[in-house]
Amino acid sequence: MGLDTQMKIVEVCDAIKEMLLQKNVAYGDSALNPIRIFASSDTVEQLNVRIDDKLNRVKNGGEYPGDNNIDDLIGYLVLLKIAGKAKNGATK
Repeated sequence: MGLDTQMKIVEVCDAIKEMLLQKNVAYGDSALNPIRIFASSDTVEQLNVRIDDKLNRVKNGGEYPGDNNIDDLIGYLVLLKIAGKAKNGATK
């Protein structure tokens, strides 16, 4: 892998990290610590639903102005990985 490709990977991953951190503050950590007023399913299941919804929008071509479905999907998958580790008590 060339240095140019490696730098592009770093840039994309850093951008996703910044998006996740900003959304975490804006939404009050709702993805990993939901308030569970209407939905009582666990965090992993709730993230799976969000991912399904986002994939449905990609499939149907429905995107809200300002949304970035690819970045959102990557973000949800990162959160799913974190939630899965927490649920299973994993440290890796």
